[in-house]
Amino acid sequence: MNTALIQLRDYQRSISQRASEIIYEHGFVYLAMEVRTGKTLTSIATCENIAKKFGRKFNVLFVTKKKAISSISSDVAAYGSEWVEARFINYESLHTINAKCDILILDEAHSLGAFPKPSQRAKTVASIVAKNKCYVILMSGTPTPESYSQMYHQVYGIPSSPFIKFKTFYQFANSYVEVRTKKINGFDIRDYSRGSQEIVRIMSPYTISFSQSEAGFNSKITEHIKYVPPKSMVIDIIRELKNNKVVYIGDEVILADTGVKMMSKIHQLCGGTVISESGKAILISDHKVQFIFDEFQGKKMGIFYKFKAEYEMIKSVMGDMVTDNLDEFNQTNKHIALQIVSGREGISLKNADVLVYYNIDFSATSYWQSRDRMTTSTSLESDVYWIFTEGGIESNVYGVVSNKKDFTIRHFNRVTLFSND
Repeated sequence: MNTALIQLRDYQRSISQRASEIIYEHGFVYLAMEVRTGKTLTSIATCENIAKKFGRKFNVLFVTKKKAISSISSDVAAYGSEWVEARFINYESLHTINAKCDILILDEAHSLGAFPKPSQRAKTVASIVAKNKCYVILMSGTPTPESYSQMYHQVYGIPSSPFIKFKTFYQFANSYVEVRTKKINGFDIRDYSRGSQEIVRIMSPYTISFSQSEAGFNSKITEHIKYVPPKSMVIDIIRELKNNKVVYIGDEVILADTGVKMMSKIHQLCGGTVISESGKAILISDHKVQFIFDEFQGKKMGIFYKFKAEYEMIKSVMGDMVTDNLDEFNQTNKHIALQIVSGREGISLKNADVLVYYNIDFSATSYWQSRDRMTTSTSLESDVYWIFTEGGIESNVYGVVSNKKDFTIRHFNRVTLFSND
């Protein structure tokens, strides 16, 4: 008897059936389903279909981000399949796993796509597939967020990959990448980011794509930008750093002797914190968090920050009113504060009234993925608030990443901040 607390939507049932057929034929499937359309239960239903075909319970290893494990495991438990025995692990701990699995589910699979050399994460996945000879389900709302070249190492460990004849990325690149040379810090570096769209066409028999609009989502994300005047100390430190490339704060040294370090230090300072040469986090100004605390009184907040020291700043003002634990956030009236990179994927902040960005990441992927954390099939409108330091770097970053480009040193060199005029 089915005692599931969560029922599949019609499209999840249909996709899981199609995915099962692709796995029967090819040994793996890529679920390219947009955020909040229900990839997790679709993948489990796919495993269920395959297990029923074989007439036995299947062992499933579900790999995701650490912060997502709690909500994903709860959803799978609520679905309650009798045909699936699921274990959950984060990518960082994957090398410790020793148990056998029949199906490997790779959530946010685009994180395996580093190139031209495979990441340790991709190597570990490949070794697990080789050892278990298991089926593989890859999942991502953005399979190739920055370059089609990211597809190669996501599937290179799968024996039935359409690119299996290429033993290395470099061989693959000879056929599917327009390789260019660019100069970085005076050195000529080969750029492999111009992957051909032919890569997507070749992957199409193994891929099921599904959008929020196809799922019936009608939600609208409204973005608001709030500018907060910085304290004079922040402006003074940034000006001195720009002029001298070094600032002394007590016994601590803040050094910005390269363009990249200058960009990073100014980014930190606009949030009211900075990391010294000794590695110490220095809290300088609470102008942003005080504004957030006052502006959103009475609303349950999901807060995204960029630098770890910013969480300390948030805690210094909000204390026990804020947590970084998703279960505690969902079960209490506390706000939640998450680092952008770790919180942008695989979790739902649907219980928040507003999303508030303490700071902004340089990555376009972070921008597009994290802002969807409140989106559900029933939500009509979500409010996202960006808190920028007046005259700071954040609005420049926003202008670049919201146009689906990463903010780089090239962009930073064009920015004018806190001039002495």
